[in-house]
Amino acid sequence: MSQNCIKQLRLSRAWSQEQLAELSSLSVRTIQRIENGEQASLETLSAIAAVFNISVTEISGNGEQPYIEQRDNALDQQIERAKARVAAESGFYRNLLVYVVVNLFLYVINRFITPASVWFIWPLAIWGTFILLQGAKVFFLQDWLTRWQQERLQKILRK
Repeated sequence: MSQNCIKQLRLSRAWSQEQLAELSSLSVRTIQRIENGEQASLETLSAIAAVFNISVTEISGNGEQPYIEQRDNALDQQIERAKARVAAESGFYRNLLVYVVVNLFLYVINRFITPASVWFIWPLAIWGTFILLQGAKVFFLQDWLTRWQQERLQKILRK
């Protein structure tokens, strides 16, 4: 069994040995012994695993590496999602800036060249609709779409 795994899990949650002992209904001395490398019973490991919401194999010697890899993969996925979110938001702001600049230019052209007709309204309205849709997708619907995709994927995989 890897005592470092239990200690790392405890420290990652900023718990003292006393807090872990209380949460797992074990004695502080038992926690100290386990973290010092003494062998623990299956019952003790089960109690500790339940507190950390992981399986017993993950805190035993064979499970430490998969747990760390899982945690690292989850962090990598979070970083990738955050990068994608930032890219989507910056793309929206870039499109919004181009929309404003081009439509101001069209307005000026319309006012000086053909002031009798108001044709600049059409590109303003049509392009504005697409900008609004993009903004809704980026800022409001993204979480909903992601949840729907995950639920749909799980439903298909269960069949």
